[in-house]
Amino acid sequence: MALIFDSFWRALAYCFYPRVIAMSLLPLALIVAAAGGLGYLYWSPAVAWTLDWLGGAGWLQGFWTWLEGLQMGGMQSALAPVLVVLVAVPVIVVVSMLVVALVMTPALTGLVAQRRFPALERRHGASLAQSVLWSVGATAVALVALVLSVPLWLVPPLVLLIPPLIWGWLTYRVMAFDALATHASTAERKTLFRRHGGRMLAMGIVCGYLGAAPGLVWAAGALFFAAFFPVLLLVAVWIYTLVFAFSSLWFLHFGLSALEALRAGAEPAPGAGTDGRQPLALPDEPADHSPPHRPLS
Repeated sequence: MALIFDSFWRALAYCFYPRVIAMSLLPLALIVAAAGGLGYLYWSPAVAWTLDWLGGAGWLQGFWTWLEGLQMGGMQSALAPVLVVLVAVPVIVVVSMLVVALVMTPALTGLVAQRRFPALERRHGASLAQSVLWSVGATAVALVALVLSVPLWLVPPLVLLIPPLIWGWLTYRVMAFDALATHASTAERKTLFRRHGGRMLAMGIVCGYLGAAPGLVWAAGALFFAAFFPVLLLVAVWIYTLVFAFSSLWFLHFGLSALEALRAGAEPAPGAGTDGRQPLALPDEPADHSPPHRPLS
């Protein structure tokens, strides 16, 4: 646990580096450009298709008739764009995490390795293609789990548990793999996953809850300040990007410390690294020179 907390505060401190903040804006710019392009090309067809689907769904006809009786017959037109946004937002979140994993993580790995672990050998246990396949596979599993768990979200306590747990598992699988891909060999990576899998899963769950917080802020703001919805969406995506950057840094500090300890054949110690800032070592206790105790005869 000491290593988890040590890695946590180090990752938090690194998030305030100008270089890290600048890197967090680059994926945001790419995501905004992609979202703007897709919105320009497909927003109107998507809303029209959703509106047709709402009007043609037989199981919703009674609901529309009831709304018309309440003089709210235009709800279909108002609901269609909301549904499109609700579907698009998770996709934006997933893309932002993939961008962080594929673009920011190599740069953050170089930053952490240069500052704390310059002597740690890079054994390149996973290639870029393997990292991409690993991330895509884990993301596909997480998306399937999210879709299958949607009915459980109707139970109030579960909606606060299931999505962060799924995001936490995804964060753990993607970030831990990428943190070790450059420096650890395949055998070392498997050993660390087996030895520290529970700890890294706990870290991923914490990151999952941190990733859920900006979405709650965005949803509450959009509810009361609908006119600022685009701005709130951009702010939420940027916060998500920072959260993912923090997650990557947390796993990097933890993973490289654990890898260094594995090669040294010791347990990882908080503050370990080759940056010259080792924890203070306590002096050895003086030897006990008192005469041995003899039983009374």
